[in-house]
Amino acid sequence: MSAANCLLTEDQFLCSICLDVFTDPVSTPCGHNFCKTCITQHWDTNIPCQCPNCKKLFSTRPELQVNTFISEMAAQFRQSAQQKASSSSSEQQVSKPGEVPCDVCTGTKLKALKSCLVCLESYCETHLEPHLTRSGLKRHQLIDPVENLEGRMCLKHNKLLELFCKADQMCVCMLCTVLDHKTHDVVPLREEYEGKKAELGKTEAEIQQMIQKRRLKIQEIKLSVKLSQRGADREIADGVQVFTALKESVERSQAKLIDMIKEKQRKTEKQAEGFIKELEQEISELKKRSTEVEQLSRSEDHLYLLQSFMSLNTAPPTKDWTEVNFHPPSHEGTVVKAVSQLEETLHEEMKKLIEGELKRIQQFAVDVF
Repeated sequence: MSAANCLLTEDQFLCSICLDVFTDPVSTPCGHNFCKTCITQHWDTNIPCQCPNCKKLFSTRPELQVNTFISEMAAQFRQSAQQKASSSSSEQQVSKPGEVPCDVCTGTKLKALKSCLVCLESYCETHLEPHLTRSGLKRHQLIDPVENLEGRMCLKHNKLLELFCKADQMCVCMLCTVLDHKTHDVVPLREEYEGKKAELGKTEAEIQQMIQKRRLKIQEIKLSVKLSQRGADREIADGVQVFTALKESVERSQAKLIDMIKEKQRKTEKQAEGFIKELEQEISELKKRSTEVEQLSRSEDHLYLLQSFMSLNTAPPTKDWTEVNFHPPSHEGTVVKAVSQLEETLHEEMKKLIEGELKRIQQFAVDVF
């Protein structure tokens, strides 16, 4: 065993979860080793079951058995490490501010490695040795160094708080169970610790599930926003297309309306100009005849007047304007008619838009299902 131990490194005896020497080591189906408590708690808080090292997924939670070979090797390594630590006290670090000092050191206080819950003292590497070698002290409970060990004592009875009262939900000492909590359900701290730790594991698992659900909800919302943006872009494009067509249709209808009214006005003006020109020409002829009649009426020559009278008495060729009526065209209803035509165009565009939307919805349904 010692020869094999020499070939193995310290890292091979450390659990990759707690980073400490294996305690009750177990092996997963993928061949990796962990402390039984570490991997159990890890799987309690992480669903689905997955190897922390190679990330292999297990469809069902594997049954774990203690690997006796690794357990024995770890025990040998732990004993060897403790002996090595005892022989290297000269390399210990001096306690720094914020670190727990050794309670036994005199003069320069060295950094404590462990605290004893029985002795209520913290020990450096050198002064910890008796707790590792003497049979009576080996049974003491050692923990990572902590300050204020007196706070672990019952203030009323000055005894170690090593029990937990379930009724009052508080830590108590042995005398408390006899005097103040004798009818209560009292269990060792470790038992309650394991229970609470299991509850914390379940709580952590529930929290992780809640986190996962909220992450999925975030993805769902983001996807909805993305789809909404696509829909909005599509609607904007369709809207621009439709309203551009409507705008062009309105502009064409407006131009057509203006041209039609102007054309009617041009015809009216042309007809009026023809009448006015003809009337002015007749007026000119009549003025000329009026002048001739006036001049003749002033003549004293009897023969000349009688000879000229016959030619002047004949009326010049003129039109009977009493039968001629000039009625300018009415523009009433032109705008209404143009708007009605525009409304028909709008109706056709709306019909095309609805048909296109129905086709898109049908295509979307085909793509989804």
